[in-house]
Amino acid sequence: MKKSRARRRPSPALKVLGMDHIVLRVRDLKRSIRFYRQVLGLEVEHRQPKLGLVHIRAGGQLIDLIDLKGKLGRMGGAAPKRRDGRNMDHAALRLARFDEQRLRAHLSRHGIDMGAPGMRFGAGGSGPSVYIADPDGNVIELKGPASED
Repeated sequence: MKKSRARRRPSPALKVLGMDHIVLRVRDLKRSIRFYRQVLGLEVEHRQPKLGLVHIRAGGQLIDLIDLKGKLGRMGGAAPKRRDGRNMDHAALRLARFDEQRLRAHLSRHGIDMGAPGMRFGAGGSGPSVYIADPDGNVIELKGPASED
C-alpha cells in the first residue's frame, strides 16, 4: 500500500491577523481626544504633531485621529457631515508578515495596484505598510509586523 504524500502548500502571500487600526478624520482634535479619553476611558498612545495625527489605544488596536486642519487632514478632502465629505480615512489590517515582492505579485494577480511601501506607526509599533483600495474605493492599509528598531 502506497502512502499518499500530502502536498505542501506554499505559505500565502497575504495572511491577515486582524485589525490594526482605523483612521478617523476629525474637525476638532482636542474635543475628539476628550471624548475618547473621558467617555470611552481610552488613552493617547502616540502623537505626530507635524502630521496632525494622534493615536489612541483601544485594546490591541488603535484609533487614529487626524486633525482636518493638519497636513494629513487637508489631503483627505471635505470635512465630515458635508454631502461630499467623509470622516473615515482608512482601515488597517495587521499582516503576519510583509514580503513586498510576494504581496505585490499576489495583488497584481487580482488586478489591484499597490503603492510604494513605507514605515508607519500602528498598534504594534512602526513597521512596513502599503495602501490599496477595495472595489468601492475604500482605502485599506496592509500593515506588516513592527520592526525591532
